[in-house]
Amino acid sequence: MRSPLVALAVTLAAVPVATASLAAQDVIDLKSATEIRDRFLADLDTVHVKVMALADAIPESKYGWQPAPGTRTVANALMHVATEWYVYVPMTVGAKPPADFGAPRESIAKLEKLTAKAEIIDHLTKGWDHARRQLLSADLTTLLTRRQMFGESVSLPQFAFVMAGDLHEHLGQLVTYARSVGVVPPWSRKPGS
Repeated sequence: MRSPLVALAVTLAAVPVATASLAAQDVIDLKSATEIRDRFLADLDTVHVKVMALADAIPESKYGWQPAPGTRTVANALMHVATEWYVYVPMTVGAKPPADFGAPRESIAKLEKLTAKAEIIDHLTKGWDHARRQLLSADLTTLLTRRQMFGESVSLPQFAFVMAGDLHEHLGQLVTYARSVGVVPPWSRKPGS
């Protein structure tokens, strides 16, 4: 049986190895980064298809509906998703908004005030096209280690998971909004209805 001092020495000797092992998990290789990007893109493509189906299915007359004062309207929620596609999804791979987007804070505030269905669907389309292009053309070698985002050190997997989770949350919000205004999500409809 080991003495308590020997056990403590063994434990303390293992700390640098465990710390190095944890730090090594923050570094991914190019194959892993490509796999993460591809799965992230596939997941977001599913979100995109459903958001577009809801944007199309909800009548424009319901775009001003909101569940309670102080909450987003249908139009606000859709434009919030569009602005995330313009700005935040590209950020996951170190890219920027479109060159003509302007300062994100001001442009996002302006875009989230739009109410016309055709204009909103146009921005959803343009935002997604931009996000998708940025994900596909990203130099993934620049994303193999942690980087500073919003004052925190994050890895590509962390940022991708956070962004995907956020967009799924907005999709859920839009499904609830659609059902609240009497629209059944197109992928939930029974055949012939």
